[in-house]
Amino acid sequence: MRYITLIGCLLIGSAFTNPTLPLVDKKLIKADIPFLVDFYKTIHQNPEISLEEKETSARLAKELKSIGFEVTENFGGYGIVGILKNGDGPTILYRTDMDALPMPEKTDLPYASKQVIEYNGEQTGTMHSCGHDVHMTTWLGTARTLVKMKDKWKGTLMMIGQPAEEIGQGAKLMLEAGLYKKFGVPDYGVGLHSSPTIPAGQVGFGKGYTMANTESIDIKVLGVGAHGAAPHMSIDPVVIASMMVMELQTIVSRNLKPIDAAVVTVGAIKGGIKHNIIPDEVTLKLTVRTYTQEVRQMIHRRIKEIARGVAIAAGLPDDKMPEVVIPDSYTPANYNTPALVDRMLVSAAKAIGEANVVEAEPQMVGEDFAMYGQTADKVPTVLYWLGTVPEKRMASGDLPGLHSPFYYPAPEKSIETGVEVTSQALMDIFNEKGN
Repeated sequence: MRYITLIGCLLIGSAFTNPTLPLVDKKLIKADIPFLVDFYKTIHQNPEISLEEKETSARLAKELKSIGFEVTENFGGYGIVGILKNGDGPTILYRTDMDALPMPEKTDLPYASKQVIEYNGEQTGTMHSCGHDVHMTTWLGTARTLVKMKDKWKGTLMMIGQPAEEIGQGAKLMLEAGLYKKFGVPDYGVGLHSSPTIPAGQVGFGKGYTMANTESIDIKVLGVGAHGAAPHMSIDPVVIASMMVMELQTIVSRNLKPIDAAVVTVGAIKGGIKHNIIPDEVTLKLTVRTYTQEVRQMIHRRIKEIARGVAIAAGLPDDKMPEVVIPDSYTPANYNTPALVDRMLVSAAKAIGEANVVEAEPQMVGEDFAMYGQTADKVPTVLYWLGTVPEKRMASGDLPGLHSPFYYPAPEKSIETGVEVTSQALMDIFNEKGN
């Protein structure tokens, strides 16, 4: 991360420096923090995995209703849509995700999750290890702030509580259920994501592609089984699959332009049941990350060519060629609209100070928030990074990543910063002339 030096330039002559525009009421937000931290801890202790967010969704809906939003529940699964109309002005979509992950928490926090579920036939814990509990709390805090400051802005606030982000399905479910048709196409879309590397109290922004196309690809490697003591009687799919794993690594190193970016990772290799049996089938499970469609399609082609080429070299007949399964659906790369980023940079600097706004590098993680800006309506969107790392962890360099059983944020500072920055940005956009 490095500090953004453009903010000072953007402040000069910007509409957001107009003294008649509102600054977020920090005292109002500060007074709300005890309620929000308590809310956060409750959500953290009671996580629900993708497509099972029933109680979480109901809790968020109840909170929105209590402050005057018109709320539609069970929209696209357990999705919720809260609408607050506050005069003539733009419509801004602000989305939070709600789902947790099927994994045990190992933070030893006094409010750690102890929820146990059955997942894929096994008992496991559940945990908000990707910060969605912070997302929800910041989202609620922002809604509460904007309601209390209704006299300072005009427009329509569309609050989206989205299910199933962790499996890349929630945004798709809500859009296919008719989100924009039923509630109108927003003028802008905003969201945030917890950062496991930015200190609490800071935020990070990037322009253009900030997260990757994310897809899962399976390769079924066929072979001829035999006794482990008679390998000459086989065409060993374990060896073939192993050769494929190594060859797949050359796609990025030798087929991709050095100035482009991609990841091809084999996350699982499964085959065989016993030490002395050569199986007749092995499965490879890949995750592929890209930014552009050109690179994505090239990687698809090379995966198929490598799989077939290695199989032919091993002597497999045509009826035993590998089966490469590339699903039609995938999570598209997140694209932050540069002009909207510029506007939010100035707002963030107003809210928490220029020194606390940093430039965030693109990452190969995926986020289905991208879909809200990639319909035919081409809604300008920004997903920014909210710093969450506690001061002691930052100093020690002990920075567990997202999806780690040891990850946790500094709740009070993270939530307060998120509410201040998002509230300020939304009010500035609502009040900018020319919307």
